[in-house]
Amino acid sequence: MLKRMTKMKFLLLTVFMLFIIQGCGVRYSLGGSKIPDNMKTYSVSFFENIAPLVSNTLSQSFTEGLKERIRTQSRLSQVNQDGDAHFEGVITAYTIAPAAVEAGTDMAALNRLSITVKVKYINKMDDTGQSDFEQSFTQFKEFRGEVSNQESTLNTEIIKMLTEDIFNKAFNNW
Repeated sequence: MLKRMTKMKFLLLTVFMLFIIQGCGVRYSLGGSKIPDNMKTYSVSFFENIAPLVSNTLSQSFTEGLKERIRTQSRLSQVNQDGDAHFEGVITAYTIAPAAVEAGTDMAALNRLSITVKVKYINKMDDTGQSDFEQSFTQFKEFRGEVSNQESTLNTEIIKMLTEDIFNKAFNNW
């Protein structure tokens, strides 16, 4: 009888907590993001590559990657401009540098491809501007051998990490 009462209390507490969370005015998605109920749309401007070293498809790939991240991890609808949540910026660095030197030689045993993007986020639903930010994000992948053989795959992996960081900063305040 005591076990049954404990289970019943737990069930009631759980139901009560669900009602409280639902009424808070913030909607939670499957990805755990916190997006205000009044936010319905997002827009992403083209991210120009102004880095000294340029990868031909990086601007387009990054811009589309950010759009896809938001589209698949939120309930927001994409618009071409003036979204409730707006992202713009530039790719400021695209570098390849040795990460580890091979013993007994001057050759790199391991190289690092790094990408840095400067992002400006505007939450048009927040009149205070407290959730807006302008910040640089950097991610990298290490690799062996020539970059030309792996560049597309490396860029894709780095873009996934960068867009995750940007999404979390905008919608999870991480």
